[in-house]
Amino acid sequence: MEDLEIDEMLGVVRCDRCGHRLENEIECPFCAPFEETGKKDGLPKWIYLTACFITSPLSIYFVLKNSRLNRNEKIVALSGCCLWAAFYLLRF
Repeated sequence: MEDLEIDEMLGVVRCDRCGHRLENEIECPFCAPFEETGKKDGLPKWIYLTACFITSPLSIYFVLKNSRLNRNEKIVALSGCCLWAAFYLLRF
């Protein structure tokens, strides 16, 4: 038997976020002080665009694999990455 089935048979209530056993409590004392964050709540888009202009072509892979940026934003970010290569070629 799994733990969930055993808890259900015994009438044990657990917190959905951390799994802490709740006894006569409405909300978990460990999770209540912290706000719930969604999985999509990550870095804002402007951080990706700024990082591409600072970190050179090393961030091309992360820009392409990122699902938060749309096509136009990826083009802007990749142009920032390629700008470093252009500076390098013009200098040497």
